[in-house]
Amino acid sequence: MLDLVLTNGRIVDGTGNPWYIGDVGIKDGRIAAVGSIGEEAARAIDVQQNVIAPGFIDGHCHSDLLVLDDPKSSFKLLQGVTTEVVGNCGLAPAPLVPRYEEALKQYVQPVLGTTPWAWNWQSIEAYIGTLARNKASENVATYVAHGALRIAVMGFENRPATAEEIARMKLLLEEGMRAGAIGLSIGLLYAPGSYTSQEELAELCSVLPKYGGLLATHIRGEGNSLIASVREVIWIAERAGIALHVSHLKAAGRINWGRTLEAIELIEAARHRGLDVTCDVYPYTAGSTSMTTILPPWMLEGGIEATLERLRNPALRPRIKQELREEQRDWDNLVCSTGWQSVYVSAVSNPANLHLEGKQVAQIAAERGGLDPEDVMMDLMLEERGTISIVYFHMSDDDVKDVIRYDRALIASDSLGCVTGKPHPRTYGTFPRLFAKYVQDEKLLTLEQAVRKVTSFPVQRFKLGKRGLLVPGYHADVTVFNPLTFRDTATYEQPIQTPEGLSHVIVGGELTVSHGQHTGALSGAFLPSCGCRHHA
Repeated sequence: MLDLVLTNGRIVDGTGNPWYIGDVGIKDGRIAAVGSIGEEAARAIDVQQNVIAPGFIDGHCHSDLLVLDDPKSSFKLLQGVTTEVVGNCGLAPAPLVPRYEEALKQYVQPVLGTTPWAWNWQSIEAYIGTLARNKASENVATYVAHGALRIAVMGFENRPATAEEIARMKLLLEEGMRAGAIGLSIGLLYAPGSYTSQEELAELCSVLPKYGGLLATHIRGEGNSLIASVREVIWIAERAGIALHVSHLKAAGRINWGRTLEAIELIEAARHRGLDVTCDVYPYTAGSTSMTTILPPWMLEGGIEATLERLRNPALRPRIKQELREEQRDWDNLVCSTGWQSVYVSAVSNPANLHLEGKQVAQIAAERGGLDPEDVMMDLMLEERGTISIVYFHMSDDDVKDVIRYDRALIASDSLGCVTGKPHPRTYGTFPRLFAKYVQDEKLLTLEQAVRKVTSFPVQRFKLGKRGLLVPGYHADVTVFNPLTFRDTATYEQPIQTPEGLSHVIVGGELTVSHGQHTGALSGAFLPSCGCRHHA
């Protein structure tokens, strides 16, 4: 007897093939049968020709701490997400070296958030062990994060790593790969990743081929230096002989709009040469990150405390303001081309500033007596001790569509670990927005193409095993939704709103969302990469 059967569904199996009407049977946490099922089941649910699809994979997000702090992960489950991939952009909470503990926590807080409890790990292996022991509603996989590696070995020093320091980072990376990480993530926009040369990164990446590891990269620049930055990471991957995944591909800043197609051409040329390279994209024209990314790179040397000390120095402010008002050749000054009205404060921690969440920096400047927005930004950084999350409107809709349409691009949320204040609506709406806007409304993708981009494609890319397809023997991670009404409700003004049109989600064979309500089931698991030694 089956444990559960979903009957009368529009089956979109994840392959990209046309949907068909049928049933899905589940037993012992696995898909037992697909098609016309006559076997009895302990429970049957008539889904009334709604879509039955594999559970969605959020292949790029920053829930490294949130999945431990909020194991139910309702904001993702109610979008149909059954697996999250964390450790992205070089940002992760491990390794945690006592000497640099506070520096690491300040570094990751605007993106990963914070916790009211102490972190009970130091090594990457121990953090992965914590993920594996954690009872959660969704599955999770992780990268080793380059920024955290470099902080553990050499803090925020802006210099090349010595041979001995590179060797230590390689040992830490290898430890993470043996523990089940899917690869290495780098964030070349963020210090200390931005201090690292391509040669140093290629040497570090020489660890990955042994484990079949993937290099995922937030490239050095997504604005004026977009093309040079894509070329750089392709060079690293080719030099190291590894697969490459370019995170949240975009052209940032009005003067760069239209250049996503140039970046795609570089990816296609690399694939023609035999390099396994792909990318991801989120379906919005605004990004979200830390306010520190606005500052000139020299301001970030030495970590957050050193940055704050420079911000307190009135003699430096004229230089900072001048640099922010001019296009730069050595770094992407996105504020210059998009303006301060394109940046709004997403989350703060100082109670006195809570009223600023959701407000543009230009608006705050006007409210503070017409101060220069650069001064307001620097004042806020001091008031918040450098930990401010922002939302940044700097992309064109046409560019977003070009990447969504691109066959080598999967869809991911890039959601931050901060879910208070005014978080980017992608936190609550990425996956229903894909189907509502780009499938149902604009017909940019077919239903089957969209399902593939959030199921079998990311599973293949991240080597997550027997998931992402409705095939007998595969893990029973399943999402059921109405293709006509599945829609995001989260907006920039009111971002903390759950979507409509999703009825059921099954994780590991357990009904985790039933009739749009979380059941409280905690049947998720840590997913070691199938390329790691555990699966050799």
